[in-house]
Amino acid sequence: MSTAVDNPQAGQGRPLPKKESDLFKSVVKHYEMKQYKKGIKAADTIMRKFPNHGETLCMKGLTMNCQGKKEEAHSLVKKGLMNDMRSHVCWHVYGLLHRSDRNYNEAIKAYKQALRIDPENLQILRDLSLLQIQMRDLDGFAVTRHTILTLKPNQRINWLSFALAKHLTGDLRGAVSVIDIYLGTLEADSPELRRGFESGELALYRNSILAEIPENLIE
Repeated sequence: MSTAVDNPQAGQGRPLPKKESDLFKSVVKHYEMKQYKKGIKAADTIMRKFPNHGETLCMKGLTMNCQGKKEEAHSLVKKGLMNDMRSHVCWHVYGLLHRSDRNYNEAIKAYKQALRIDPENLQILRDLSLLQIQMRDLDGFAVTRHTILTLKPNQRINWLSFALAKHLTGDLRGAVSVIDIYLGTLEADSPELRRGFESGELALYRNSILAEIPENLIE
């Protein structure tokens, strides 16, 4: 029988057994619900059998960071990443840790590395887009929002976010076109096509963009 130390599943890119995999999901859930003590307890249970599991090390570190234990958090996340550099989870956590330290450029680099491994991960794409607009990387923001729209075209927010990205990069006609294409995808009884707050707000935004196009201004 192989030991926890030399087991190939202990941080080498292979999946955990079902029991530990379910435990890992609970680590993530506890983190999201800010139940940090429970999350660390679940992580420790996994690490008793798989002490080198990269994603568990990273999630434990991220959870400890939320408890203010930054030095220990950085040590665990770095160790986890080194143990499984092929994991988008490890790179995402590494980015989240940098974001909490306000090292935004490093966070963006980590998110991009995570996306090289899992290019269609919507959560990482959203996190990246938020930092891109915060750092005024408008071209990058536009590319990321277009990717999100391509993956989830049925969500209104994704169309409007891409229109905003076009607007911010100075592609005014492109922004109007995105809104028009979105409206063209709607059913006849959609709220955006009826009178009301949502339709009025969208029409106002569209008209404000049109007003910025020089040849559309009335002398």
